[in-house]
Amino acid sequence: MLGCAALTAVFGYHTVYGRHGLEARRHLIQRSAELDREIKSLEAVRAEYTGHVRLLGKTPHQDMVEEIAQRDLGFAYPDTILLPR
Repeated sequence: MLGCAALTAVFGYHTVYGRHGLEARRHLIQRSAELDREIKSLEAVRAEYTGHVRLLGKTPHQDMVEEIAQRDLGFAYPDTILLPR
């Protein structure tokens, strides 16, 4: 009888606090909600950037792309000499 009670206690503990228990499930649901919010935020940013790309036209001028990359992103070709402003 004592053995059955001990096994029931062990299984009950693992049902709540085990690797696949109720606490782990609650944590996964919470993390899923956080990731859903992050996905929605990133989709909004992507939509904004898609609109900006659409405004550039079909083939943006290479010099314009290079200037924006240098000014806004800090990117430049390795052999480019940049002067400070």
